[in-house]
Amino acid sequence: MDADAFFVAVARMVDPEGAGKASLLLVGGTAEGRGIVCSASYEARQFGVRSAMPMARALRLCPNAMCVPVPGAACRIKHNEIRAVLEKHAPVVQGASIDEWYCDLAGTENLYEGATLEELAHRIRNAVLDVTGIRVSIGGGTSKLIGKLAVEKAKPRPGNTANGVNIIPPGGELDFMRTLKLADIPGIGPKTTSRLAERGLQSVEDVLALDEAALARRVGPGEGAWLAHRVLGLDDAEVAERDDAKSISRDETFPVDIDDDLLLEGELTDVIGRAAADLRSDALTARTITVRLRDRDFTTRQASRTVDEALESDRAIFLVARELLKKLRKARHMPARLIGVNLSNFTVAPAKQLALFDAQNARLETDKDRDVSRAMDAVRAKFGRGAIGPGRKR
Repeated sequence: MDADAFFVAVARMVDPEGAGKASLLLVGGTAEGRGIVCSASYEARQFGVRSAMPMARALRLCPNAMCVPVPGAACRIKHNEIRAVLEKHAPVVQGASIDEWYCDLAGTENLYEGATLEELAHRIRNAVLDVTGIRVSIGGGTSKLIGKLAVEKAKPRPGNTANGVNIIPPGGELDFMRTLKLADIPGIGPKTTSRLAERGLQSVEDVLALDEAALARRVGPGEGAWLAHRVLGLDDAEVAERDDAKSISRDETFPVDIDDDLLLEGELTDVIGRAAADLRSDALTARTITVRLRDRDFTTRQASRTVDEALESDRAIFLVARELLKKLRKARHMPARLIGVNLSNFTVAPAKQLALFDAQNARLETDKDRDVSRAMDAVRAKFGRGAIGPGRKR
């Protein structure tokens, strides 16, 4: 399930007299062109505006658009309201981002008295609209990958006659996949798309036309095997809840021990990006950050800090975590074989507006930080995790 222009819809609810009256609406960034577009109204999208686009470019394409900040607190409330509706219809619900959810309906056939998946999807869609006022699109199928791809065809876009629901029946996966370009498949980002195109592979049909050996010669055996699996619509990932967790952790074990502090900071950036994305997908913020190191001799050490200001952005969490890493390295400077980060002390409330960072009279996390992180989530959801990352100075 994917909420239609979620940030736009919530912004219009929050400000019916302002944003609610603007057909050309951009959410995120500022009217002066700073920041990134988190969402654009469907009317603005007809001018070529897209999510994750620099606001300055969006305003050049659509100069008459109204620009409003992301209503973060209201979005978290709506996320939870939508999830509550879903949990009344599906035994397992997983938040994929603040405006996306997966529902596992396996075993509910008798409960819904023989209703087709399409009928049930419309029932759920209408219930979400009635309770929350938010319109959603639903894609269904035998795997998370098929559902994710199907929902893209269900959305109300110009020239798209879809009615908000697109169900791919069991056995119809391959016919559906044949209609797609490789760039449509999650995990195939712009760089990979360009590289595959250079090898004559642009559509799913192009890959299906090759046998295993021919595909391996084009792109290599490892990537060839992954691609062959993906274009068939195969996906073994399960719909899994995370909401009862008291913390979110990510770690990385290195193939070769790392002793360089700058390289360790780079690895820390990566694990924070993955953990913070999980945090935002559950519409949570965290006040306690813990960094964990496992040294060459298998000694595991950790350091934690609880801040006044609830955080969700990669940059703000990294600022805290970097100081914890420095503390651990100063106490014992030894090559590391693993680094991890743990986020806990959750809240769904908005961050305090007057929170201080140490003695400095400055916010640790800004609206821009949150907007950038959400925009990165949107890019990665479409093009894969490696499509975008933070830049760092040496």
